[in-house]
Amino acid sequence: MSRAVLSIGSNLGDRFGFLRAAVAGFAAELVAVSPVYETAPWGVTDQDDFLNAVLVVSGGPGPWDWLRRGRELEDAAGRVRVLRWGPRTLDVDVVTVDGVESDDPSLVLPHPGAHERATVLVPWLDVEPDAVLPGHGPVAGLVAALDLGGVTRRDDLRLA
Repeated sequence: MSRAVLSIGSNLGDRFGFLRAAVAGFAAELVAVSPVYETAPWGVTDQDDFLNAVLVVSGGPGPWDWLRRGRELEDAAGRVRVLRWGPRTLDVDVVTVDGVESDDPSLVLPHPGAHERATVLVPWLDVEPDAVLPGHGPVAGLVAALDLGGVTRRDDLRLA
């Protein structure tokens, strides 16, 4: 059994519907669901804004199971991988699993770049104020160092 933090996001089609589908896909293992945030794109900036949230889940045999399940949900949402950091119907990233560190190119843990992405850290902080990102420290400190421009909490959109 393992505990994981998953980041979900969408900026194509029914963005909120795709996030709801991800929550439903992990419903049996959900421990916490963050508020939804609307965020400016990161990496490739000439695309629509994202809706993002974080899920804390528990169960499953380990990191690879969370990755497999996330990819299945992305496939069900019609995700097409064309451009790195490009637009997507659904993105499910495994941020961290029980503090495991991995440098396997298919599953780097903690998720690379998570320590500098408000799209991950801000919603995570909402559900786990004492969260620690392995190798980077307390999430609260990481958030305090970020520019939060382009990050808007959407209290009108509720996943849980």
